[in-house]
Amino acid sequence: MEVSTPPALLELYDEALPQVYGYLLARCGDVSVAEDLTAECFLAAVVAQRKPDPPPLSTAWLIGVARHKLVDHWRARSRDVSGPEFEGVDDPWDTEIDAIRARAALAELSPVHRAVLTLRYLDGLPVAQVAAHLDRTLHATEALLVRARRAFRQAYLGEEGSR
Repeated sequence: MEVSTPPALLELYDEALPQVYGYLLARCGDVSVAEDLTAECFLAAVVAQRKPDPPPLSTAWLIGVARHKLVDHWRARSRDVSGPEFEGVDDPWDTEIDAIRARAALAELSPVHRAVLTLRYLDGLPVAQVAAHLDRTLHATEALLVRARRAFRQAYLGEEGSR
């Protein structure tokens, strides 16, 4: 049995694919993970479209799904794992080097630390929304942010014992 895809969904795919993939890649820094999660987002759109009362699909809706898929990915990764602010610079290469160092430092952190820092500082979510995404209390999330910032600072500065 062949299932047809509504033309509106195909148009949304063409329009939103670069934005959803770019959103995920910028936050996880891993091409294969970003590709997999992007595919999961569009699969979620197909599933949602088949519901009796489908939600209005849009790029914003897909970005929201992407955020949830990324949090779920980090949550799953954290189960597998045991256990600075930048001053303005004149040279654009200094900014690029800072960004590379920041991505590398973020990559060294545990998945839950990456998740909390990304949601709070890259996505700009308030702590209460970060807590909701991570299924934690507000106070537990605030404490997690303190630990994650400390771990990031240590990794960014290359200090021993950063993990």
